[in-house]
Amino acid sequence: MSDMQDYQSSLSDAGSRKFETFSYLPAMTAEQTRQQIQYIVNKGWNPSIEHTEPENASGSYWYMWKLPMFGETNVDAILAELENCHAAHPNNHVRLLGLDNYAQCAGASMVIYRGKTV
Repeated sequence: MSDMQDYQSSLSDAGSRKFETFSYLPAMTAEQTRQQIQYIVNKGWNPSIEHTEPENASGSYWYMWKLPMFGETNVDAILAELENCHAAHPNNHVRLLGLDNYAQCAGASMVIYRGKTV
């Protein structure tokens, strides 16, 4: 028998689905979230916020919340936009991406708010 922990996750159970690495860890505290945002800023990546309904989260298309926050370095401003998106879409998952201009990809991606599952 393996000592590896099995994370029960099923496509048919929206509440069990995992998104990115942080989904396998306990929920981040406000300070840990702030540190992750500061990491994105320190890397020079552009913050971008997306949201989607829990039942559509396994797809590759999420709705963009406004335009990416090009050049934004104020962690409080990024947190405020995350909260605004969550307030406007309280039942949706809300994720933060750190867009890397040079590699032309997301250098970081994490779900900050999990939507309500039925």
